[in-house]
Amino acid sequence: MILIGYSGHSYVINGILHALGIKTTGYCDSEEKKSNPLSLKYFGKELSDTGIKALTQQDFFIATGNNSIRRNIFNNLAVRNLVPINAVHPTSTIDHTVTIASHGVMVAANVTINAFAKIGTGVICNTYSVIEHECEIGDFAHVGPGAVLCGNVKVGENSFIGAKSVVKEGIIIGRNVIVGAGSVVVRDIPDNVKVVGNPARILEPATIAHLKTA
Repeated sequence: MILIGYSGHSYVINGILHALGIKTTGYCDSEEKKSNPLSLKYFGKELSDTGIKALTQQDFFIATGNNSIRRNIFNNLAVRNLVPINAVHPTSTIDHTVTIASHGVMVAANVTINAFAKIGTGVICNTYSVIEHECEIGDFAHVGPGAVLCGNVKVGENSFIGAKSVVKEGIIIGRNVIVGAGSVVVRDIPDNVKVVGNPARILEPATIAHLKTA
């Protein structure tokens, strides 16, 4: 197994893979890291000749929490018929009626996903998050640690739900939205904004710069 990206988030992915009995052998990144706590082999950039060769020969996972970067890497590799596996921690609780996309989904330790929820491609369901019945999480969204989405919540593509946030049942959150940590969302949120607080209010547009640091 190869990790694309090698920093804090990738260590969490490695832990999930270890819990599944999958050995990580190396990583691809923009440069070889001076710090190598997992003692992994460097295969070069993911789109380099050595990177493509390695990704062709082994399963891989895009191990970055940044939605925009994750999506770009996924798309660049998909045109070469290379797609990541899913990484689902064995301690997660997932109802048998849940639909999870086939590629690039991370479900961390102690996550709960309840009846008839739908999880899109490249989604991150981070540690101890709760995704209740009939929620729909759009492609490349990120539900942060301890966040709670009550029933029938819809989260748009590329959106980020901050740690310990709570989203009231039936709420629709648009695309490219950032919900700040600890926020309580009680109203629908339009596309391309950043919201914070209890109740959550629009703070400013969610610029590309913001999305890249989410």
